[in-house]
Amino acid sequence: MTQQIRIGLFGAGRIGQVHAMSLATLDEATLAWVCDPFIEGAKRTAAEFGGRVSDDPGEVFASGEVDAVIVASPTATHIDLVEMAIDSNVPVLCEKPIDLDISRVNALRAKAAESDVPIVLGFNKRFDRHFVELKRRVAAGEIGTLEQLLITSRDPGEPPAAYLAESGGIFRDMTIHDLDLARYFIPGIVEVSARGANVFSENVRQAGDFDSAVVTLRGSNDELVTIVNSRHAAFGYDQRVEAFGSTGLLHVGNKNDTLVRHWSARAVEAIGPYQNFFLERYAEAYRLEVAEFLRAVRGLPSRSPGFEDGRAALILADAAEESARTGVAVTVNLES
Repeated sequence: MTQQIRIGLFGAGRIGQVHAMSLATLDEATLAWVCDPFIEGAKRTAAEFGGRVSDDPGEVFASGEVDAVIVASPTATHIDLVEMAIDSNVPVLCEKPIDLDISRVNALRAKAAESDVPIVLGFNKRFDRHFVELKRRVAAGEIGTLEQLLITSRDPGEPPAAYLAESGGIFRDMTIHDLDLARYFIPGIVEVSARGANVFSENVRQAGDFDSAVVTLRGSNDELVTIVNSRHAAFGYDQRVEAFGSTGLLHVGNKNDTLVRHWSARAVEAIGPYQNFFLERYAEAYRLEVAEFLRAVRGLPSRSPGFEDGRAALILADAAEESARTGVAVTVNLES
């Protein structure tokens, strides 16, 4: 491997741009290739961040000019690119989900397990320093035995209709991040209950999806996790986590861009709006996610979530979908 890790980026859309920006802040890596079937997008990304361009993944892997790859392309392409990375002996960071079809994920499971190639899943919330601090303090016993976890995740506004049609639904697209975050705190999830609703969005309804959802998970020690999701929030990007234990409570609240508070006759402790986009809220987490992936590429100990974490999150998302459609709790076994 060269001194600088040469990265191939698949996908020059919004999340591809996020990873390109993260790489630009890391001295130990360089963007060597940008690959996208929409070649003009690849050219624009390469013009800003460097690298050669292609619309053919095979060309990137055959070039011998990448030490690792990041898969930020549409979900339908993920699993094929992960398999190509394994076959090419190239470490891979893949955005969630691995695929929308658990049978395709299971078909690759044995090959992934037998490979020495690092396979990392893009669950960026594990790298948010506030959530990491919360996890550390829970693990240190600061609130005694963890009994309940509450995860609130509401987007500022619904995504475009074209995106909704290909997203796989709220549970596989949005809740899946929170399901992985739940497993970060409580790995042994054994049961999933979910309810979905159509409260405000006709576009979401027409896509056959829910615009609001609540998921309850039960851990192997009877811990309870509640996940609250919505495709909109009038006050910005709503991202909160609360951990309740036998001796206390820990809470991570929302972020805004200023610590200034305003007192007046009309309001007390009025503050500015919360950050309004996931790129603002999680920019640092995305950079740390890539930095941790680079540790794995170099063969160093890494806390990056792997293939099995991606598979487990998809199993939970599928169970949430089933429960929301049937009204019945679903028992899960994440090890089988």
